[in-house]
Amino acid sequence: MNNIFETLSQIGVASVENREIFSDSTRDMNNLKVYRDRKSGVIYIDEHFGGEEIYTDAEYRRSEGPSKTETRSYEATLDAERRIRDYRAYVAGRRALDFGCGDGAFLKALQHTTTYCCGVELQQDYLDALNEVGIPCVTSLDDVPDESLDTVVCFHVLEHLPQPLPVLDDMKRVLKPGGTAVFEVPHANDFLLTHLQSEAFKAFTLWSQHLVLHTRESLLHLLHFSGFGQIVIEGVQRYPLSNHLTWLSSNRPGGHKLPMAAIDTPALTEAYEAALNRIDATDTLVAIARKV
Repeated sequence: MNNIFETLSQIGVASVENREIFSDSTRDMNNLKVYRDRKSGVIYIDEHFGGEEIYTDAEYRRSEGPSKTETRSYEATLDAERRIRDYRAYVAGRRALDFGCGDGAFLKALQHTTTYCCGVELQQDYLDALNEVGIPCVTSLDDVPDESLDTVVCFHVLEHLPQPLPVLDDMKRVLKPGGTAVFEVPHANDFLLTHLQSEAFKAFTLWSQHLVLHTRESLLHLLHFSGFGQIVIEGVQRYPLSNHLTWLSSNRPGGHKLPMAAIDTPALTEAYEAALNRIDATDTLVAIARKV
């Protein structure tokens, strides 16, 4: 059985002795236990993996769009805009790959600033559409030559992998010496889970396909164990204050798309993210690392 606990144990951030049940179910599976390590805080699902086939057809994310004909979701658009702004420096004038690139919004936006860009994606309609517009896309890093890239980005993919260490080894293989890797993952210390202890959010956010929610410590250990160096980890807040207020007042998501979103001025959004970073409670972690 492929399971993330073996990896977390191997890198020293989870043990049977420190295991506690965090939840008896996920939003899509009533009898799937979710665990938390009392010492490191990492949250994980043991002995479960739905298989790569679910990502090839990807019926689970049809509502999030887009395929070639679907409308892109508001959240996905905001994520793409932020990543284009924040990570442009790591791909401009370089050879870059997006691992788990989805519909390729990041690659499409920055392809003309790179010397070369490509993607790895399992979902067949996304893969076909990118190849049709001239952005090479394959299903595996096995198809990428050794030391051929300056940058690999990986946005919200590591948490889906039951065995991330071989994938990280492959990322290092395709990077040139000194190359950069950028990772985004969901954060186990999300403000709504930890400080606010929102049971409604907990029931919503735990998902059978998210095998692990990392802490700064566990993400750092994972990347160090994989041989990356010069690792910098910071918090990013994808969802603004209006979203949190709606969870507290109505036990549901979407406040950032309601009239209340008028409070999310750029100044407030920046200050709220900074405040959550001070207590290590953002919803997302970003790691930037080098192949050394």
